[in-house]
Amino acid sequence: GDKGAHLADVILPGATYTEKDATFVNTEGRPQTTRRAVTPPGNAREDWLIVRALSEVAGTTLPYDSLADVRTRLAMVAPHLTRYDRIEPANFFGVGASLAKANKAAVSTTPLESTQKELKDFYLTDAITRSSLTMAKCVEATQNPISDSA
Repeated sequence: GDKGAHLADVILPGATYTEKDATFVNTEGRPQTTRRAVTPPGNAREDWLIVRALSEVAGTTLPYDSLADVRTRLAMVAPHLTRYDRIEPANFFGVGASLAKANKAAVSTTPLESTQKELKDFYLTDAITRSSLTMAKCVEATQNPISDSA
């Protein structure tokens, strides 16, 4: 658990990214697939299996019996998420300008400025990775690299 987990009404037993075959979009906007490295502990399951099981309980069973079925549907509704390792062009400025025009608002020409220039320990930004002994070892290894010249 993590800070605030005690406030949750429901905690779903989702496997971490190292424990499942999955599709992720990285910070560049590049869809990527991952392969399971380790078996999920206890009752942890892949996300699609949890959603599928919840759909059964809710009385409207989703028509996915395998990860391949989920990815086939993903290709139908969001094909850009199946063009792995490619950055899709984005039109954020065009969308922002059209929304501003629709709302009769002026578009600022002032660049956005962030006070946080660096995200320390990026790989420890969520409850799952902060609880992971493996990730703690990985972060420690990056902070204390072994020199090749030693």
